[in-house]
Amino acid sequence: METRTLGRTGRQVSVVGLGTWQLGADWGDVSSEDARAILDASLADGVTFYDTADVYGDGRSESFLGEFRAANPDAGITIATKMGRRVDQVPENYTLDNFRGWTDRSRRNLGMDTLDLVQLHCPPTAVYSSDAVFDGLDTLVEEGAIAAYGVSVEETAQALTAIARPAVASVQIILNAFRLKPLDEVLPAAQAAGVGIIARVPLASGLLSAKYTKDTTFTENDHRTYNRGGDAFDVGETFAGVDFETGVAAAREFAALVPEGLTSAQAAVAWIAQLPGVSTVIPGARNVDQARANAAAGSAPDLGDDFRQGVQDIYDRYFREAVHSRW
Repeated sequence: METRTLGRTGRQVSVVGLGTWQLGADWGDVSSEDARAILDASLADGVTFYDTADVYGDGRSESFLGEFRAANPDAGITIATKMGRRVDQVPENYTLDNFRGWTDRSRRNLGMDTLDLVQLHCPPTAVYSSDAVFDGLDTLVEEGAIAAYGVSVEETAQALTAIARPAVASVQIILNAFRLKPLDEVLPAAQAAGVGIIARVPLASGLLSAKYTKDTTFTENDHRTYNRGGDAFDVGETFAGVDFETGVAAAREFAALVPEGLTSAQAAVAWIAQLPGVSTVIPGARNVDQARANAAAGSAPDLGDDFRQGVQDIYDRYFREAVHSRW
């Protein structure tokens, strides 16, 4: 699989990575055996970048990745974790003391003396403008607890503020065929600054697989059930914030654009991976087949201008009015 430099980290990572939220919680149940099989299959197919967070299953996802990394010490694996969601979401909680406590916990979970990349986990907007916050992150680098730091954002304005910071290595942002606003300013700004872009929610929580109907339901402990109204966290994390039935209809049109030899999900991932400025895309997987299919998208042929124009047309007709000004 193609590799790219992940921004200011200087690390080479696979253009398709693996998001591991689902290995911890909030996507229904994934057994320990399945989690390990998913990780093994992804690595076998060239995936070297793995994204997690300290709150995914209260450390369950990190622990799986720690075991996985220990079992594959020479595989060139990069693990990015996130911190900041273990406390009330107020700027006052983003302190060096808390950073030390959170990173120490992640280091234990992952079995790493120095974490590859730590990202602030969608903090309040004011945090991105706080010199004290970024001074604290610089201190963690100086102390050897982390090798580099980045941010995970909900809004493009937050991304642009972070990109202007001289030591921010990467920005993780929701980017998919139903959420195109990052293409306007964020990707060009990141490219110009040498900041990596990690694209998350690439399938709009599965909508872009084109397998759902308006009658599809999800288990009670799946965020696609309990967070449709944004009751648990930002609604943009669930179906990329679009109306479910509208997304189902748009996904049917997206599927009609997909060239022979690819599934809708693979085309959705490949479309992002082929955007200038994207470092890596992090689809999740709940089974081995999904992991392998996602990895294969990293070597898909160029989708072509007609496909890209079709994506733009679907977005303009179905989603621009509802989502473009929001995130």
